[in-house]
Amino acid sequence: MTKLTTHVLDVYSGKPGKGIKVELYYYSNTKNKEKVNSIILNNDGRADKPLVEGDSFKEGNYEIIFFVGEYFNELIDIKKPPFLDDVVIKFGISNAKEQYHVPLLVSPWSYTTYRGS
Repeated sequence: MTKLTTHVLDVYSGKPGKGIKVELYYYSNTKNKEKVNSIILNNDGRADKPLVEGDSFKEGNYEIIFFVGEYFNELIDIKKPPFLDDVVIKFGISNAKEQYHVPLLVSPWSYTTYRGS
């Protein structure tokens, strides 16, 4: 089954990004985006189910928003405004028959991502 999944690793504490809110959007054209899903990551920093799967998983442009500012504010004293608040990753799906995984490795001051499997 084709699907899109994610997870977050908090590289500041070396733990999964437990409780981070994540939203997924699909761009039906260059200007309009529609919300596909909104989830809270589990204790392992993962979604309990794919963000989107099966026939709902379409080729096109997507955006994932990770609300990391709220998460790090609970862990440490972050000055306002935080350096990173919402991490937005825009990416394209060129083959909806493949599985895509978009992980986020994040600290209060940096992040990285890649296409996983």
